[in-house]
Amino acid sequence: MTTKTFTVPAINCSHCTHTIELEVGELAGVQRVTADEETKEVTVEWDGSTSWDAIKELLSEIDFPPEEA
Repeated sequence: MTTKTFTVPAINCSHCTHTIELEVGELAGVQRVTADEETKEVTVEWDGSTSWDAIKELLSEIDFPPEEA
């Protein structure tokens, strides 16, 4: 199991967090997604059925690209 916490600067409201949690949560292999409106942080936990690249690609497609460190 892999867990990653990252910043998504485009988060501005609870609708944003809901969209991220719903969309990313539907990816095969994603076990848990939490997004925080105040900190603009997202934590995703996934298994080998998906990858960080797939998660990043989906976030970019829905206009919530993660901030690259």
